[in-house]
Amino acid sequence: MILEGRVAAVTGAAQNIGKAIAMSLAGEGAQICVLDINLREAEATAEEINERGGRAVAHKVNIADFDEVMALVPKVLDSFDAVDILVNNAGITRDNLLARMSEDEWDSVMAVNLKGAFNCCRAFCRPMIRQRGGRIVNIASVIGLTGNTGQSNYAASKAGMIGLTKSIARELAPRGITVNAVAPGFIDTAMTQALGDTIRENLLSRVPIRRLGHPEDVAAAVTFLASDRAAYITGQVLNVDGGMVM
Repeated sequence: MILEGRVAAVTGAAQNIGKAIAMSLAGEGAQICVLDINLREAEATAEEINERGGRAVAHKVNIADFDEVMALVPKVLDSFDAVDILVNNAGITRDNLLARMSEDEWDSVMAVNLKGAFNCCRAFCRPMIRQRGGRIVNIASVIGLTGNTGQSNYAASKAGMIGLTKSIARELAPRGITVNAVAPGFIDTAMTQALGDTIRENLLSRVPIRRLGHPEDVAAAVTFLASDRAAYITGQVLNVDGGMVM
């Protein structure tokens, strides 16, 4: 197992892509801090990992709140004594056309998706610096590369996350910490399953592989970047999109 003995903190890990990432990391031997604003579902994910022979704990956190994130780190260290991997997966959408988008729709997406990633990187880099090593993987989106109608807030937050990734990768590389981003395309989650057949067919027409991605596809990329096999990779954006953005 390529992550034996490592400790990973995964935000938004209660369901969908975040849960798949937590399960994948645990399957490779990592101990998992399941972080989510929904404590009940986070605990269910942690319980599933534990039932499979892994070790996981769940913590409730609003990543948009800087003080709350900073207070979380000592709790994680009390449970595991170290944090080797941070996956910033938590994110929200509040889609609307620009002319109709409210200030709250803009601010809430930026607060969770971008400021939340900053908060977690800022908090968890400190124990990694002391350890002289670590892995940070930020879950961006191909929408941050291409833009999308009705998603100016989401696209801006994910483009910002890519800029954040590249900047802190430069800062933290001398400390033995790599920082990369994974940019998923259209992934088969509860959100895309709720779309009508016509919309789903339109999405598929934009993907050369002609299928939606699975959460496990994203999780596999994250697991690779979190491992020693990616020790010489930093500041990169890995698209997991079936060829949608080439």
